[in-house]
Amino acid sequence: MAESEWPDAVAPVEGAIRNPANPNHFMVVQPAGRRIRIFFGDLMVADSMDAVRVIEIGRKAYEPRLYLPKEALTVPLVQLDKVTHCPLKGDAHYFSLEGQEIAWAYRSLDFAAVLDGFYSFWGDTMRIVEGE
Repeated sequence: MAESEWPDAVAPVEGAIRNPANPNHFMVVQPAGRRIRIFFGDLMVADSMDAVRVIEIGRKAYEPRLYLPKEALTVPLVQLDKVTHCPLKGDAHYFSLEGQEIAWAYRSLDFAAVLDGFYSFWGDTMRIVEGE
């Protein structure tokens, strides 16, 4: 089917993971392809060569996010009681450091298992360094 024939739906996107209940809500997960370091002030919180970048489209195009595997964490985070749900990614559990919420991780739905156990960080409170 040609893109012009998709009046009420998003055109096919290679590698997209779609919400089965709403195919217009989808994400593409790609390897970051470089070293990613996350800092809280001067403290390095995570360091990884295995990060992924998530591009999500739903009611809008969301800001692309980096997700790092649990093994990338360099300090212990405190799990908060806060949990939210995304019909595409699953249940998000939130984490703090020094009393400030800084990250979340998904217990992903089966079709989005690629994000299971990966952490993302609030960009406005953290410094994200890409590359060496």
